[in-house]
Amino acid sequence: MTLTKHELRQGWKILAIWTACIAFLVVICIVLFPEMKSEMDGVTDMFASMGSFTQAFGMDRLSFGTLIGFYAVECGNILGLGGAFFAAFTAIAALAKEEKDRTAEFLLAHPVSRVQIISEKLAAVMVQIVVMNAVIFGLSLACIAQVGEEIQWKELCLLHLAYFLLQIELAGICFGISAFLRRGGLGLGLGIAAIAYFLNIIANISEQAEFLKYITPFGYAEGADIVTNGCLDMTILLLGMLYAGIGIAAAYWKYSKKDIC
Repeated sequence: MTLTKHELRQGWKILAIWTACIAFLVVICIVLFPEMKSEMDGVTDMFASMGSFTQAFGMDRLSFGTLIGFYAVECGNILGLGGAFFAAFTAIAALAKEEKDRTAEFLLAHPVSRVQIISEKLAAVMVQIVVMNAVIFGLSLACIAQVGEEIQWKELCLLHLAYFLLQIELAGICFGISAFLRRGGLGLGLGIAAIAYFLNIIANISEQAEFLKYITPFGYAEGADIVTNGCLDMTILLLGMLYAGIGIAAAYWKYSKKDIC
């Protein structure tokens, strides 16, 4: 696991910055909720009459007067989009950076197989995602308890599980793409995450575009669906894990036979 440890040492600052930024925004939302709680019923009514905008974010099915409803929309967007960007950012560079930084020859000169390189780099990406989600989840629970709100364990755990799996899916896809790149692809990775987010918004607005939920990982991480139904959509979730698996398999296939220069 030498390479995994090396990758983690290289990436810990970026991990700390992303985790701190996302956690800070989530904590601020939770801390502000008690002050805004008395005004939330009016906000809920206002959002309920905003047509397509309301449907885009599922606000027509949630009450802003409850912490879980407020959390699913406000914190959900922060966790979903922020986590997606981090996962894509980390995974898209995992394999490509060796050629970009001219360190591929040095790495491959060591007695390690390409399969081992791929496995250890993938492990480093996944460990970073796990650490970020564990820290944010823990801070969220602590803040909810601190402001005196009841913790709705089932809904909260399902929300965070969905965001975590969303990040795993995007990481798997971007990790696969990374094997095909030679000079890095930060813009491509962030673009994939952003497109996935907006595809879900389009699917929420238009019934004709609902099929897009089967393409984007945000389809099973929709806060309104999770809170309302009390479960994840397993069909979309399994498809998402399939996409992640295909991405990872593509990384092994391409990188194992890639002409690295």
